[in-house]
Amino acid sequence: MSLKGSKHTSNALAWNEAQSLILKLERDNRDTFALIVAVGCYTGLRIGDILTLTWEQISGDSFEIQEGKTGKTRTITVSPTLKEIMARNRNLKAGKIFVSKKGQVFTVQYINQEFKRIEKKYGIKGNFSTHSLRKTFGRHVWEMDNNSERSLIMLSKIFNHTHSDVTRIYLGITDQEISDIYINL
Repeated sequence: MSLKGSKHTSNALAWNEAQSLILKLERDNRDTFALIVAVGCYTGLRIGDILTLTWEQISGDSFEIQEGKTGKTRTITVSPTLKEIMARNRNLKAGKIFVSKKGQVFTVQYINQEFKRIEKKYGIKGNFSTHSLRKTFGRHVWEMDNNSERSLIMLSKIFNHTHSDVTRIYLGITDQEISDIYINL
């Protein structure tokens, strides 16, 4: 967890590492945190927006959300895999998804504290925080599209970045990774 305005950078998880983490959290009856990881990795939403979600809102094939940071409305298609994960972890709840036993919506600070415990318990390398989920989504989209400029343009639109160069920096794409694209042609 970093202080507001500080330069702490979170790392993306490899996609298979994120999927493994979801399963481990489910196995250990940490369903809420399995869902937080899944929703973050499959939607690319910021944690503040994830915490506003309700079961009713995301139970369909897609949903709209007004992003807290940008104020822009975004439509998100719910992937079949995310639907499966949600079904495994729903437990017949209604209303807000990410709430404590007392019915209070979790805070970002609380989730980041828990993520530090999760990072230690499951041996996650790097700086794992709530923002890692959004970066994991971005890196996975970029890698699924063969590290293409087209995917960076789409991600810059999804993330509401001003330019794909901002997205490239955001995802931590290195000059070596770009060079490797040419070498592997």
